[in-house]
Amino acid sequence: MIKLENLCKTYGKDESAVAAVNNVNLTVNDGELVAIIGKSGSGKTTLLNLIGLLDKADEGKIICNDNEITSFDDNKASDFRLNHIGFVFQFFDLLPELTAAENILLPSRLAKKKAENYKEITESLGLSERLNHYPSQLSGGQQQRVAIARAMINDPEILLCDEPTGNLDEKSGNEVMDLLVKMNRKQHKTIVIITHNPEIAERCSRTVEISDGKIISA
Repeated sequence: MIKLENLCKTYGKDESAVAAVNNVNLTVNDGELVAIIGKSGSGKTTLLNLIGLLDKADEGKIICNDNEITSFDDNKASDFRLNHIGFVFQFFDLLPELTAAENILLPSRLAKKKAENYKEITESLGLSERLNHYPSQLSGGQQQRVAIARAMINDPEILLCDEPTGNLDEKSGNEVMDLLVKMNRKQHKTIVIITHNPEIAERCSRTVEISDGKIISA
């Protein structure tokens, strides 16, 4: 479970201050597939970055898997991300000098874990024939599949996706969303997706709308 209590994050000071996340209270239950929607600049990505400990809140609490994680120092936050959270980004963020296989296995090597689910994940994502290819040799949809495999390699309880279909054509985007829905239903992964696409949001079990840093519907 992810629970946000009176969460706040402000950028800038005095007259230039912008409340990117403004007193947000939200609970995402285990196994939910939740879409966060809102206009550009509404605070969606900031909220996701706070949940994933990529940024630090100014006020409030984040409780994740019964851990109050807002007070974690950098080392503890990094360890928590590595072992409990998977990230999928709009622009894939693959390392160009590594093959698909090497990109996928990177988190497990950082965590010094055996990637026991490697074959299962890569086969389920249709990557078996592309593992020795570099990102530049893959289509956008294939690169996003590699990114999803990388996010899943440490078997995290939570998957955070920032516009995972936003840089893909419609067909590839639908295929990626099919995979995320399947992971949610079959593996009971808790997934939070930021999207501008109402059709993507409709496929989620719940939609949360944010505006000017505040949740206006959940």
